[in-house]
Amino acid sequence: MPLFPEGIREGVLEVWQAQGLPADADLGVMFNYDEFEEFEPDLEPRPALFNWQVKKGGLKELRRRLDPADPRRLPSRWQEKVQRWKQRQHALFLEIHQGFFLTMGVEGWQGFTEALRLLKDDPQRVHEIMAIQAEFAAKLAEWILREVEVDGVIFSEPIAGNHGLLISPQMYADFVLKSYEPILDVLESHNVKTIILRTYANTRALLPVVVASRINCLWACECNPESMDYRQLRAEFGPRLRLIGGIDTDILRQSQAAIRSEIEEKVLPLLSEGGYVPLADGRVREDIPFENYAFYRKSLEEITHQSSVLILRRRRLSEPSSPRDSAL
Repeated sequence: MPLFPEGIREGVLEVWQAQGLPADADLGVMFNYDEFEEFEPDLEPRPALFNWQVKKGGLKELRRRLDPADPRRLPSRWQEKVQRWKQRQHALFLEIHQGFFLTMGVEGWQGFTEALRLLKDDPQRVHEIMAIQAEFAAKLAEWILREVEVDGVIFSEPIAGNHGLLISPQMYADFVLKSYEPILDVLESHNVKTIILRTYANTRALLPVVVASRINCLWACECNPESMDYRQLRAEFGPRLRLIGGIDTDILRQSQAAIRSEIEEKVLPLLSEGGYVPLADGRVREDIPFENYAFYRKSLEEITHQSSVLILRRRRLSEPSSPRDSAL
């Protein structure tokens, strides 16, 4: 069972050092982090393009500036990284799509309202924009996956606030999920088994259409724990929707008893069913005391170890120990 790090925001280590953390402490060693790595190609039009969404000829220019054969699209020192990744002992994830609003070029409120207007007034143009980006991303994914094997692919989707989605689930299915098909075809051809939708805030209403697609894993970040309770999601969607995260980061600001309760009540049942990687749902901030974080990580390590032992015992008990046993 992997125990990934949550990530720590800038300034946290300085605060923790004032609370007693040694300056030379290695958190990865201290808390037995399982390393994982993400990489993302450059998915933006190059050179940069402005107001292309509504300009005449804007989509033709967008297509021209999304060149999947440009080697500058790949992470720096690409071949060196490919060789290193071939020898890796850790999980590696490719982020291949930025989601609906970033694909639509939204960078502020004006762009946001323009994207919503296009959905209503010119849906065909929205379909074309999403198709251009998906075709580009699919070709880029093909290039990347010919050179390196990944453990999963991430579709990032900042499409909600705490009160819910910014577009309807049906719109998401029609405009976004359908556009992902060329990318998903490439992933399937390269035997990528884990397709992750990484969401933010309250995307609960989106999940039925997501589960109906080829996406099979949810990583919900910075969300309201009541609306995105993983126990409820598992009860509704079953193990076919794998889960990453699910531990309320806000709990780490509370008592150690509350932290322990969060882990025991949420993590243990999900671990017993499989298809779950426990993790806090956001990066660690300065107002989380180091003592609480250390207690959380040690408790998580202890409980996941206990769960792994129990799962192994159940498997052994369910397996016949001899040909005679198997015949009974």
